[in-house]
Amino acid sequence: MRDFASCFNEYAVQVSDTSCSSYSNSTSIPPSNLIPSVQNTVNCLYKVTLSNKKQVLITISWTKTNVTQGLSVHFGDDPSNVFKLNTNSRLFRKKKGIKSMDLDHYKVEIFWDLCAARYLTGPEPIDGYYLLVRVDSQLGLILGDMAEEASLRKLKNGTPMAKFSLVSRQEHFSGNTLYSTKAQFCDSGNIHDVLIRCSGENEGLKHPVLSVYIDKKMVIRVKRLQWNFRGNQSIFVDGLLVDLMWDVHDWFFNPASGIALFMFRTRSGMDSRLWLDDKDKLLLKVSLYSLSKMSEETPFYPREKLVEKQKFYQSVQKHTYLKGRYDKLTSVAIPAALAATALFMIGRGIYNMSHGIGKKE
Repeated sequence: MRDFASCFNEYAVQVSDTSCSSYSNSTSIPPSNLIPSVQNTVNCLYKVTLSNKKQVLITISWTKTNVTQGLSVHFGDDPSNVFKLNTNSRLFRKKKGIKSMDLDHYKVEIFWDLCAARYLTGPEPIDGYYLLVRVDSQLGLILGDMAEEASLRKLKNGTPMAKFSLVSRQEHFSGNTLYSTKAQFCDSGNIHDVLIRCSGENEGLKHPVLSVYIDKKMVIRVKRLQWNFRGNQSIFVDGLLVDLMWDVHDWFFNPASGIALFMFRTRSGMDSRLWLDDKDKLLLKVSLYSLSKMSEETPFYPREKLVEKQKFYQSVQKHTYLKGRYDKLTSVAIPAALAATALFMIGRGIYNMSHGIGKKE
């Protein structure tokens, strides 16, 4: 994440308010023929703080492919501390159960019920489910609209509750350059509709344009995207300063990958540095794989030509002086004129001194 942020100038911050931006009052989402991208994966990282101040990181991953759909619960940084569940009824019918795991420093229990879970187009259910995680006899994670009722029914009265908070959320999409989701920028804030859209030649534009909308109002617009393929801007949402950083380099220069990254993160104030404080909260990270074709304009000198010239000059054994078409004037004619003028002035001075010209009586 810091490698991504190192591509940007940490002091180049532009601020626009969703309530006072020139975009927000006049620009809404224009009609589009693009089919929205399809969500494939959702990764949510939670931090659980136990009563003894011990912290446990839990990652909940929801995945969906053409043939399967699954859930995985990962504990800490060890890749072996993971519980995987295939929720596709055609392959695995155990959508309800309990799983106990003995890890290195603690014991966990996972309770889940996805029998009545309801999904939209993505892999994450919207309601009709619960997911409970108990860590060392403390209820550490509660997810789902049925979680509170299930915790009262399955767990003993007086089970201690640990504190948990969402650290980051990462979503992966595939499809066109049109992406929409929902995001909550603070614990007490409203849930906002976020839409990211890249308009190109198929919509009559000469150069690709990146637009970001929150609640159907434009807050950021990046023109000539093939030149500004990395950058950052800031907006105010719910009274918070939220940084948006984007990297769409592979859309233009690496078609084999075709992945773009968008990150949202809150900051404590205008003077805080971008992306360097570990205490700041990464709200949303979007990995968008685009199948759409971007503009054919190449903003840089072809890499193949640069490599060819580099190999040529590296193969030359003698000293090489790189001269342009106008270097005959700047490197030869002007220095020669200056040297001739200097010699003339010196010679004239010597002549005047030898003949007493200009000598005062």
